[in-house]
Amino acid sequence: MDNKMKFTVRLKKNFSRYKYIYLMLLPIILYYMIFCYGPMGGVVIAFQNFKPALGISGSKWVGMKHFHDFLTGPYAWRLIKNTLMINVLQILFAFPVPIILALLINEIKCKAYKKTVQTISYMPHFISLVVMCGLLITFSRSDGIFNDFLSLFGIERTNLLAQANLFRPLYIISGIWQEAGWGSIIYLATLSTIDPGLYEAARIDGASRFQRTLYVSLPGLSSIIIVQLIMRIGNILTTGFEKVFLLYNPLTYDTADIISTYIYRQGLELTNYSYGTAVGLFNSVVNLVILVVANYVSRKVTEESLW
Repeated sequence: MDNKMKFTVRLKKNFSRYKYIYLMLLPIILYYMIFCYGPMGGVVIAFQNFKPALGISGSKWVGMKHFHDFLTGPYAWRLIKNTLMINVLQILFAFPVPIILALLINEIKCKAYKKTVQTISYMPHFISLVVMCGLLITFSRSDGIFNDFLSLFGIERTNLLAQANLFRPLYIISGIWQEAGWGSIIYLATLSTIDPGLYEAARIDGASRFQRTLYVSLPGLSSIIIVQLIMRIGNILTTGFEKVFLLYNPLTYDTADIISTYIYRQGLELTNYSYGTAVGLFNSVVNLVILVVANYVSRKVTEESLW
């Protein structure tokens, strides 16, 4: 029996044995096929002057015109800069917080107190993004709680979200508050797999709690940290559209307007479908290149990578 036949027989046995599991997997496969992979054929309109009345087959082919118009236009640098700045700030300030939180929670010895801290830190994640942004907008108003606090130090009241220079700090800090606890779960799960004997050996050798964290806990987290960092770098030009869309306004476009919101305005509000698709395709291709490069560098430097 050749390898091909062996594979076929093994595959049939596998399907027969796990048919209900595959049946449960079917809706997920259909979801991705219908809503993710199927629409990818529509990216062809990025190279056309697409008109809905004419359809894809009848629309005029314009090649790289929309890409050229975007990259030479007045908004390209601002959009790329804002998207990069927000994501780089998130990597610098938001990415380490779940790791630090996980390390701190891991040091709590009282199980009841540990579970309480974990539960409280997870709760903000389950607040709807719309509700969270609504609270942030209300708190940032000139008569909001943030200004009540700032006024104690003699700072003049103002609408904080109308200040372009304050948009990024408010975006990053609110993101840390909402997602730090949830993001720590994966690190806490990894910490639970570390051999307790390593901590005991380090303690016997005279290592303090900080040294045990530094030389036992952190090395145990290194693999998952690298993988998470690679994935985060791979999305460096992708910022959560919904949150920016809910928080920004024309007064803060200089620092808040990003590629995703620009695509929304061009593609849906102005019905410039081909141009918006071209900008989105450019964004996706650049993200893919950055992901491949980050993965390659990580594999060479740390011997850890996604593939």
